[in-house]
Amino acid sequence: FDLSSLQEPTLYTVKAVLILDNDGERLFAKYYDDTYPSVKEQKAFEKNIFNKTHRTDSEIALLEGLTVVYKSNIDLYFYVIGSSHENELMLMAVLNCLFDSLSQMLRKNVEKRALMENMEGLFLAVDEIVDGGVILESDPQQVVHRVALRGDDVPLTEQTVSQVCLSSSCQCSNQCVKKTNFFLFNQSHLVIG
Repeated sequence: FDLSSLQEPTLYTVKAVLILDNDGERLFAKYYDDTYPSVKEQKAFEKNIFNKTHRTDSEIALLEGLTVVYKSNIDLYFYVIGSSHENELMLMAVLNCLFDSLSQMLRKNVEKRALMENMEGLFLAVDEIVDGGVILESDPQQVVHRVALRGDDVPLTEQTVSQVCLSSSCQCSNQCVKKTNFFLFNQSHLVIG
């Protein structure tokens, strides 16, 4: 047994997360290292992956020295890519978490049109699951909860006028309630002397 051939353990598990349509075209791609530094190389890799996987029923492939786990649904193909020595179960946990999170967010309607209408949710979900190649979360309930919280926290510059007005009226009414409660509290504790 040769100890020099063992890989040093690392938290950087995921090399890429991809979603392709049923023609193999990129809908979403996030690469976490420079295995494929240019868009041209990434697209060639994605085409190769799609050609090798879109007609098979298996869930795992070894391709170009990488471990690829994948699943398809209607007109979408989901891929999570790791190095050749990566644990397939860890990669599959990421894939299942992504798919199940999107399924909940899209109300079980995981198909291209619904996904394209909810790309912001997809970006937030992927960021909650993987950060810089490190797996952060594998529980879809937690991901959906965090995406909902982050979706509520929209910057002022990206809010509609009605959202700003509603928010400011809520803040004003909260201030009025606090002042009224303070006034009532102080009056009830008034010492007459």
